[in-house]
Amino acid sequence: MGEIGARAFAAARAMVGVAFRPQGRDPVTGLDCVGLVWAAYAAAGCRLVRPVGYPLRGWSRERIEAALTAAGFVAAVGSAHAGDVALIAYPAGQFHLVILGSASFVHAHAGLRRVVETPLDRPICGLAWWRLEQCPPRCN
Repeated sequence: MGEIGARAFAAARAMVGVAFRPQGRDPVTGLDCVGLVWAAYAAAGCRLVRPVGYPLRGWSRERIEAALTAAGFVAAVGSAHAGDVALIAYPAGQFHLVILGSASFVHAHAGLRRVVETPLDRPICGLAWWRLEQCPPRCN
C-alpha cells in the first residue's frame, strides 16, 4: 500500500462521526463524499485540485472520472490498496466516492448524516477505483 494512501485512509478514519453536509468541504462544519476524499488527502499532506460546482446528482461517470484525473488520481489496476478511492453507482444516476482500507471503507453517509466506517465483508460494488501514487507537483 502506498504511503500517501495509507495516510489518507488513516485521516479519513479520524473523521468518522463528522456530520454529513451537502457540498461540505470542512470537517468542522460537515463533509459530503467528495469533501471527505479531499479533506483526507489534505490531512495526509496533499492538497488536490477540487472540482467546483458539482451536484449531488447528475454528473456523468465520465465527468467524475475527469475530475479525479484532474486531481492527480489514476485508474487503478489489480487489487485495491488503502487510500484508493472507489466510485460507486447508485440508481437514478447518483454516484458516490468512498476511501478504501484493507478491511473497511470510509464514506460520508447521507442517510446516517455522518461519516462512517463500513467493513469490507464482501466485494465492494464499485465501478472503478482510483489511486494517487504521489502528490502532483502543484500539491507538495
